[in-house]
Amino acid sequence: MLRSLWTAASGMQAQQKNIDITANNLANVNTTGFKKSRADFQDLIYQNMKSTGSPSTNTTQVPTGIQIGLGTRLAAVTKIFTPGDFTQTGNELDVAIEGDGFFQVQMPDGTTSYTRAGAFKKDMNGRIVTSDGYPIIPEIVIPVGTTKINIGNDGTVSVMQPGQTAATQLASIQLANFSNPAGLLSIGKNMYIPSDSSGDALPDVPGQNGLGTIAQGVLEMSNVSVAEEMVNMIVGQRAYEINSKAVQASDEMLQTASNLRR
Repeated sequence: MLRSLWTAASGMQAQQKNIDITANNLANVNTTGFKKSRADFQDLIYQNMKSTGSPSTNTTQVPTGIQIGLGTRLAAVTKIFTPGDFTQTGNELDVAIEGDGFFQVQMPDGTTSYTRAGAFKKDMNGRIVTSDGYPIIPEIVIPVGTTKINIGNDGTVSVMQPGQTAATQLASIQLANFSNPAGLLSIGKNMYIPSDSSGDALPDVPGQNGLGTIAQGVLEMSNVSVAEEMVNMIVGQRAYEINSKAVQASDEMLQTASNLRR
């Protein structure tokens, strides 16, 4: 059997995964805080027909050997944590991180997840929560009757109450960072959880120790570039077609060989 059949088939499988990743990026082009993914490929093992440096005579060596590659495979899917565009909303509880860092969110099972999506809301108890009702960490409760909420660049949350002339400081939003954000695990709902590769979370005050600052009334949008993803999709589609042509060529060669005795 021609090895080119399996080599080209591995290329088709790799490009199918490439298109899957591109499609997910495009599907989340309007997802708040979404970070695009990139497919990283690597070649497979090689079949050595002749080793480089093997002796050709008593005094000479083969300068280049014969190695035949056996295809490609998906090596990694990397999250690209470049900043997305900011959009002005005017909503008091919409916040964005200008720089590095993640908001900390308490999940229903008590664990902590991390997100770049700052489209927060108030629940029935006045807590600042995500769109799914998960409270941020540390927990911040907005008092009943609050007329204005102010969130400073350092995460300080202050409120104005009826009859007051000065704002009352409630608490501060903390951010967390990781030594390797690309190692975080995506669990959906704009959430990430740490892994052994990402390292432990390093919480701190916004604007300190490399963390970004907080911008109120602003949301960070997806960092997906539609034009770039469309180009990637076209390249992936053409690469898939080219590999399918290699399969067809291999099949025609086998057909020619099987018809030799006719």
